[in-house]
Amino acid sequence: MTIHDLAVRADTLAVTWEDMTTSKFPTIWLRDNCPSGLHPQTRERLLDLLALEDAPVLSSAVLSGNDVQLSYADGHISQLPSSLLSQHRPGQRAADPAAIEARLWRSEHSVARYPASPILEDDTELAKWMRVTAADGLSIIEHLEYRTSAGVDVAERIDFLRKTNFGTTFEVINKPDPNNLAYTSVALPLHTDLPNQEVPPGYQFLHCLANEATGGGSLFADGFAMAEDLRVEDPEAFDLLCNVAIPFRFHDGDADILVYKPVITLGTVGDVIEIRYNAHLAGVFDMPADIMPAYYRAYRTYMHKTRDPKYRITLKLKAGEMVVFDNRRVLHGRDSFDPSTGFRHLHGCYVDRGEFASRLRLLSRQTRAF
Repeated sequence: MTIHDLAVRADTLAVTWEDMTTSKFPTIWLRDNCPSGLHPQTRERLLDLLALEDAPVLSSAVLSGNDVQLSYADGHISQLPSSLLSQHRPGQRAADPAAIEARLWRSEHSVARYPASPILEDDTELAKWMRVTAADGLSIIEHLEYRTSAGVDVAERIDFLRKTNFGTTFEVINKPDPNNLAYTSVALPLHTDLPNQEVPPGYQFLHCLANEATGGGSLFADGFAMAEDLRVEDPEAFDLLCNVAIPFRFHDGDADILVYKPVITLGTVGDVIEIRYNAHLAGVFDMPADIMPAYYRAYRTYMHKTRDPKYRITLKLKAGEMVVFDNRRVLHGRDSFDPSTGFRHLHGCYVDRGEFASRLRLLSRQTRAF
């Protein structure tokens, strides 16, 4: 937005914009963000903030082309781009192409489907698919080649893969000596993966190579939608699930990974930003006895929602299809299947949320360049 007027005050610069609104920038902020305090190549901060006065004295401020020239009493002169002031007004977050609002959904939701080839070949199509996947937390990619690396190729269009104690990639098949229920044929109730990790994996990619057995339907539900309904219907239960940390633990012969975290994590403005729910990996509850009955009631109330058909989508994945979902939002599960009736094989990997968001920002930057 264009600057209409500048006014130097005791310890602030008042900027009036073309719509006649005014933003007040403290002089310490102005000096902290002077371009001269950044490394010319890396753009990282070099300025020692403690070398400044608590409130540097600003002598004058004038518009100079697309910059604002600031002169200070100590002789320092800054050339601040007007765009910097416009994009970073105090009290207002800068626009972020990766900050995509979650669209909550329930059982009536139709999962978006995308062919693989355009996503692999065209950055514009990649960006379209990523934005929808970020908003819904769930999408399906179709027509993948019959090879285990085909799904990885899509994931790596975003960024590097997240390695866990199960490896960089993993095979979801019925194994004779499993260390996880996913490697069996039994039903898996809705859950999020690896809540025992300090930071659980972000986006999960599950590429179906074969699904010939009887049963084995894939289940999905929007954990954010369930949490927001709980917030309205049972505020006490919602607060307990947000504020009481419980143990999540995975352990086998090679790893013993334990963390204490709440089932529901809120962001800075009170929005739900993460769900950790896995009844199989929840440890022994050890909160104080006086709140334990109330906590069990809250935990069971959320568990009831994971069993409620109004939240659940069931898909029978076909060979060549890959489901992609936000593992820290969307709960997934599986119906039991009979391995004697056919082969079932999914190949999986993860890309963390941070890398997903980074790619969205880079794609947005490329779009603006043309």
